[in-house]
Amino acid sequence: MTTDAERLINEAFADTPTAYRDPSPTPSIGTAPPVPQPGRPPMSQRATDASMLMLAAGAASLPIGGATSLVLYTLGHVDPAALAIGAAAPVALVLAVGSLIRAAGRGMQGIGAEHHHHYNGPVSQKIRTTSTQTSGLFAKTINKQ
Repeated sequence: MTTDAERLINEAFADTPTAYRDPSPTPSIGTAPPVPQPGRPPMSQRATDASMLMLAAGAASLPIGGATSLVLYTLGHVDPAALAIGAAAPVALVLAVGSLIRAAGRGMQGIGAEHHHHYNGPVSQKIRTTSTQTSGLFAKTINKQ
């Protein structure tokens, strides 16, 4: 009489087959309906491009979100005054850039304004106005003085 362990070992190493491989070739065209495959579902090229664009934008937002989380975590461990400074700094930067753009716009308005020159001695000044007219099939340009 054998023990249960010997019986289990003998059953495990029995000569019964545990798998079968069908050697017949698989048909290239059959009557079975298509089976959904794992992964992305089939879609048009435009939809595929839009999907990839959304995935890339989502992946690109991870570093920004991580940096924002790190800043907020760091600011959470400081006193309220430092927190207020950290929150007001981006707003101050935007206001400063806006002021710089407005000042540059006002400076550009003065270009082409009237100029006053002061000379010592005889000065000869000639003013010439040129008007341009372009017409015709082959764009003939006529400059009139």
